[in-house]
Amino acid sequence: MSGAGAAGGAGGKPAKPDMGNQLIMLMAFMVALFVLLNNDIRQGLGKIVGVALMPLVGFGGEYPVFTLACTGLIMTFFSVTLRHLFIDWISMARNQRIFSAFQKEMREARSSNNTFKLKKLTELQPQMTAQQLKSTQAQFKVMPITMIVIIPIFAWLANFVYIELSSTAFSVPWEFNANMRNSNILPNWILLYSLVTLPFGQILQRVLKYFSFRRKLRELEYRQPDGLLKE
Repeated sequence: MSGAGAAGGAGGKPAKPDMGNQLIMLMAFMVALFVLLNNDIRQGLGKIVGVALMPLVGFGGEYPVFTLACTGLIMTFFSVTLRHLFIDWISMARNQRIFSAFQKEMREARSSNNTFKLKKLTELQPQMTAQQLKSTQAQFKVMPITMIVIIPIFAWLANFVYIELSSTAFSVPWEFNANMRNSNILPNWILLYSLVTLPFGQILQRVLKYFSFRRKLRELEYRQPDGLLKE
């Protein structure tokens, strides 16, 4: 469990949560919620963004499903790529392996009633939890930046669906006469947007991770054990 020891902060103390970063995320979430719930601000912001988006992906209101899909792909590509650039996936994968190994050791110690080992692992548990928290926080650091782009685009999409479109009917395999403005838990246009963007986001993230790990492996292949590059 040498890796578990390395997971702790300096001096064996667990790392403290980044309160500044949490405050920024909370403020960004509150601003986003305020913008989305305030009709005047949302519509005004949507009109400004629509100056660029309507000619680009509006298609004159003739293909609303295609508009939702294209806009969703643009937003997903931006947010996933930005998150990928700011997150150290190699370090995160390493931390996940360490935490999984720690949990396995903890289960084995409990099942075998090894009180000495269980006591040592319990002492390390705050450090492991803090390290997991640190990895989680890293994923949310870029959230305020992505919101600056995503919220205005969502505001335009709301204007597009509720104001610009004359016909909001569309067909899906389970309903031939659906309406974007109707709601099933969430508005149908948001569900339709998610149906397109979520799979694309997962695929894009996996592709970016693949190339990151592949690049890291190539770097390791060209290094000798003493850290010198191969000739």
